[in-house]
Amino acid sequence: MSGWDQAEIFYSDPLTSQGDADNQRLRLQREFQGFLDEYREGNAYIYRDQLARHYRQNQYCLQVDLDHLSGYRDSLVEAIRKNPVETLTLFERAAKEVTRKIVTTGTEATEGETIHDIQSAQMSQLIKVPGIIVSASPTRAKATELTIQCRNCRETKKWPVKPGFGGAQLPRTCDRTPVAEGDQRCPLDPFLIVADKSRCVDQQILKIQELPEFVPTGEMPRHLLLIADRYLTDRVIPGTRCTVSGVYTVQSGKKERGTSTVAVRRPYIQVFGIQVDSAGSSQSQQGFDDATEERIRNLAREPDVYKKIISSTAPSIFGSEDIKKAVACLLFGGSTKVLPDGMRLRGDINVLLLGDPGTAKSQILKFAEQVSPIGVYTSGKGSSAAGLTASVIRDASSREFYLEGGAMVLADGGIVCIDEFDKMRESDRVAIHEAMEQQTISIAKAGITTTLNSRASVLAAANSVFGRWDDTKEADENIEFQSTILSRFDLIFVVKDEYNEERDKRLARHVLGVHLNATERTQEGELDVPLYKKYIQYARRHCGPRLSPSAAEKLKNHFVQLRQKANLQFQETAKRAAIPLTVRQLEALVRISESLAKMKLEPFVTEEDVDEAFRLFQVSTMSAALAGHGTENNTDQASMEQLLTIERQIKQRFPVGSKVSEQRIVDHMSRRNFSEAMIRKVLGIMLRRGELEHKMQRRVLYRVR
Repeated sequence: MSGWDQAEIFYSDPLTSQGDADNQRLRLQREFQGFLDEYREGNAYIYRDQLARHYRQNQYCLQVDLDHLSGYRDSLVEAIRKNPVETLTLFERAAKEVTRKIVTTGTEATEGETIHDIQSAQMSQLIKVPGIIVSASPTRAKATELTIQCRNCRETKKWPVKPGFGGAQLPRTCDRTPVAEGDQRCPLDPFLIVADKSRCVDQQILKIQELPEFVPTGEMPRHLLLIADRYLTDRVIPGTRCTVSGVYTVQSGKKERGTSTVAVRRPYIQVFGIQVDSAGSSQSQQGFDDATEERIRNLAREPDVYKKIISSTAPSIFGSEDIKKAVACLLFGGSTKVLPDGMRLRGDINVLLLGDPGTAKSQILKFAEQVSPIGVYTSGKGSSAAGLTASVIRDASSREFYLEGGAMVLADGGIVCIDEFDKMRESDRVAIHEAMEQQTISIAKAGITTTLNSRASVLAAANSVFGRWDDTKEADENIEFQSTILSRFDLIFVVKDEYNEERDKRLARHVLGVHLNATERTQEGELDVPLYKKYIQYARRHCGPRLSPSAAEKLKNHFVQLRQKANLQFQETAKRAAIPLTVRQLEALVRISESLAKMKLEPFVTEEDVDEAFRLFQVSTMSAALAGHGTENNTDQASMEQLLTIERQIKQRFPVGSKVSEQRIVDHMSRRNFSEAMIRKVLGIMLRRGELEHKMQRRVLYRVR
């Protein structure tokens, strides 16, 4: 820390004379030296020990707790708060003096706020802000002191360079005076930079964005540039959540046509310290007090804790119990495992809600984003592959390329809610394949080859191909997604808006009750949102259940049964299910079982957890795979006979090789008193068997094998 942008920062100096100012600075430096040399806790001199330890490790930094400094002398903290630029420079000099006696330098910082709260009145003050690193430039060399040489007389001199974005204005004239009569003065602009004799430090430009949970609705998230140098470089990558301490300062803005930039400045932070948040959210880093932890543990011991969690998941939405259970499993997540060979098995659960509009899919996504410790909500229509994963940006001034993380990188350690998933372009959906399974994002563009973490669950909502789910059609006709992305969802729910008078009455009473009791915070038996959120945070941080031998055996048996059932269906219908059953589904059952155990803070998965996980899988993914008329083997005998009669008459009426529209077949058979639903069901069966072939839209070519 060798000075700041003196020409671009303005502050008042209370010292009245140069001599008094020098005495004041010397006194402050000696007080700082006394603090570093004398402060101790018990019998340990913590700062002397830290200086010696860092010196031996070649780590030239020192972290100071301001509470310790305040306990030693309040006036020192006050001096830092009033004039951090100059005072921290004196603190560094004091650390160097103490190091000479025992054997580094240091500084650290101070008050917490958000990027949204920073104002111009805080210019030149010490600040501390949490956020997410969204881009990081390559590390470059920044000169702190230039050696310049006159090309005429070859004299050299040292020339200081402003730190941060500041540069150096070389002198126009040489100071040499002619020594003999007839000698000419050196010309204007005679100096050259001697690069190998100049002093440089590492410097990196970062961009920090405020945390999504702190961004007011309807506003753009704010960014700030950071200048990190020396040991602070290469500490963070895009997607890292951290808290940054430093001096809020400015650089000159770019000149625009017709305007003057004399009073226009671009703010940035000269970084003193970076505290990386390895746990994810800044709130989760705060920990839990004893009362909160005791309350969470008592709640986990209750026998009906699973029911309480489900009743507290989107309580304003009527019904959809199984969907709420799936969302709760997604919020808690399974256990992440790292194998001895370095392979990482994800513990995050992905859920897809597919079906009719008006079934509260978007509301469920909004609730999940609100209650998750880290949540990012986006819409498929307004999201691109680069916006979801990462993009390569070119800096306007340096013309260098750098990475900027997208939604899935920013949601690392939480969940990503993607609404209108079916409205995304196919190429954009393909871009998140790696992020959903391997939970990484690999980039190889513009000479940048790297991998970013995207350890986030995906909760997506989509409509079927026809807007509403068509029960007369196969599942693969209603679902337009490829099996490559469907297999990456652990649970897939088909949400239907079914007409039922009794259910509609209960739904109307529930909705009206929500409007009447809108001011009441929670109902009996429900957890309030803050407690629910803390419970999720605690479970994700302190609980990692593992399978018991009996649970593993039961999971194996369930998976074998699922595969046998899928194989029998393939043999009977000559067509595989729209949603494939692979080893990914076995891993999905493991993750769901672990999440159910995590809700109760249990260390091991029980057989009851496996049974519930299998039931959820049956009512979601298996039910979606068998949705439509592909389950004709389950129809009663009378319906089966009617289906066979319709099929026989279609074959008699339309000869092999004839072209006929689908609507014409439906109209012809309807005149023989067959229902349209049964006719379309038979057409679907014949299409699946290869006896009818789609030639064009609403047209079929009939052929018999």
